[in-house]
Amino acid sequence: MKAKFELRNGLYKTMWSSAKSMWKSAIIMAFILAASYISPSARTDVPASAQVLLPPGISLHPIDGGTAYYGRFSPSLPDDPGFFPVGVWFESVLSDVDIATDRAAGLNTYVQLTDDSNVDLVKSNGLHAFPSTTKSGSSGFVISDEVDMWGGGGNSNWTGRTQGEGIICDPPDSACGYTIQESLKLQFPRQSLLYANYGKGVTFHLKDSEAAQFVNQYQDVVSADNYWFTDPYICSPVEGGAVFAPGRDLSDEECRTAAHYGWTVDRVRSLVQPAGSKPVWAFVEVGQPFSDPASPPISPAQVRAAVWSSLIHGARGIVYFNHNFGGTCLSQHVLRDECGGDVRPAVTAVNHLITSLAPALNAPSITGLITSGTPGVDMLVKASGGHLYLMAASTRNERRDVAFSLACGSPEQVTVLDEGRTISMSGKTFTDTFDDANAVHVYRFDGGSSCNLGIN
Repeated sequence: MKAKFELRNGLYKTMWSSAKSMWKSAIIMAFILAASYISPSARTDVPASAQVLLPPGISLHPIDGGTAYYGRFSPSLPDDPGFFPVGVWFESVLSDVDIATDRAAGLNTYVQLTDDSNVDLVKSNGLHAFPSTTKSGSSGFVISDEVDMWGGGGNSNWTGRTQGEGIICDPPDSACGYTIQESLKLQFPRQSLLYANYGKGVTFHLKDSEAAQFVNQYQDVVSADNYWFTDPYICSPVEGGAVFAPGRDLSDEECRTAAHYGWTVDRVRSLVQPAGSKPVWAFVEVGQPFSDPASPPISPAQVRAAVWSSLIHGARGIVYFNHNFGGTCLSQHVLRDECGGDVRPAVTAVNHLITSLAPALNAPSITGLITSGTPGVDMLVKASGGHLYLMAASTRNERRDVAFSLACGSPEQVTVLDEGRTISMSGKTFTDTFDDANAVHVYRFDGGSSCNLGIN
C-alpha cells in the first residue's frame, strides 16, 4: 500500500474593453462574467443574463473557484492565468541541481517536502512549495494525507498518533478524522492556502455526507488519490467494482483505464458545496507505488492519458506520486532516478504542454460548440489567445475514427499539438483516429471566425 507519512502540518478585477459594436461588447461581457470569481453563495454556471448573449446552444462554465481564487489567501499560489500547478508529492529539495532537474521535467510545485528540504531555495528559483510545517517561503501548507483512511470520518478524540504509531482515536474503535483535521489546520497562519489529499474513504467507503465534510470543511484545495493503473485492490467489489459493476470484481480491461482518473476528479468535485466553489487537483502515479507482486508499473502512455482525463474532467492541478515501493527499482525520486527513464520523457512532454496551455486551462469551458456523434469520447473545449482548443480522450479500448463537428465558425485547419501534424477541416467537421483507451489528442483550431465568441 502507499506509504503514509505524518503530516504536521478579492474579487477578480475585470477591465471592460471598449468594443467597436454593441454586439462585441456584449460577448466580451459574457466571457468576463463567466471567468470572474464565484462567491460561495453563487451558482457555478454562467448567469442566464450572460448566456443569452451567446449563440444558441453554447454555454460557458467558469473554472472551479474562479480565476481569482488563489488571490484570497496569503501565502498562496499566483493568480496569473499563465500559471497552472504541476506538482510532485513528497520530494526533497536540497540543492540547485534538484531544482534544475525538476524544472526540466516541467514541475513547478512541491506538494509536501522532506523535513530537510530548503523551501527558501524553492522560492528563490520561482517555484512553489507546500510543506506540512510553517516554513518561510511557502506558497501554502499541507494539512494531511489520506486521513479519511487512517482516522476515519468522525469527531472522537485524537490521541496525537498517526498510522503505524498505535491507537489513533479514543475510544479505539471510533473515528476521529474530523478532529485530526481541525487540530492540524490550527498550526498554520489563518489566511494561508491549505491543501489536503484524501483516499479511498472519500472516493469509495464513506457515506457522501461523511466524505463531503472532509472535502468542504478543512482545506482550500483538495484532491484524492486512486491509482487505477497500479493498485492491486482497486478493482475489487468494494472499490472499483462497487462503482462500475456492483457485486463483482472488475476485469483489468474494465478497471485499468485512464477514464477512471477523470471519474476520481468527478467524484471529489461532486462533493464540493457549493458546486465549483474550490479547486480540485488530481493525483497520478509515475512508477510502481505498491509492493504487492500483482501491482504493475504504470506505462508512459498511461501516465499521459491519466493526466489528460483528469484535466478534461476539471482538475485545476496535477500532482505526481513520485515513489516506487515495488518492482526492481525502489525509489523516492522516480522522475530524477535512472529507473524513471522510461516515464520521464512522457511526463516532461505533458507537463510542458499543460504549461503552454495554462491560459486556456484557466479559462471558462465551453459546451455545445464542438460535438461528436461517436460515443466513448471525453471532451473539453476552451478558448484563449485568439484560438479555440479541444482536448479529447477515448474511453474505449479499440481503434476507431472519430468525427468532431463545430456548431459555428469556419476554421481552416486543426493543429494536433505535440504530434507534428495538421488536419484539414471539411466544412465544420474533421475526423481523427484514436488507437485505444489511452489515446488523447489536443487540437488547436487555426484561421477563420469562431462564432463571434470574442476569441479572435
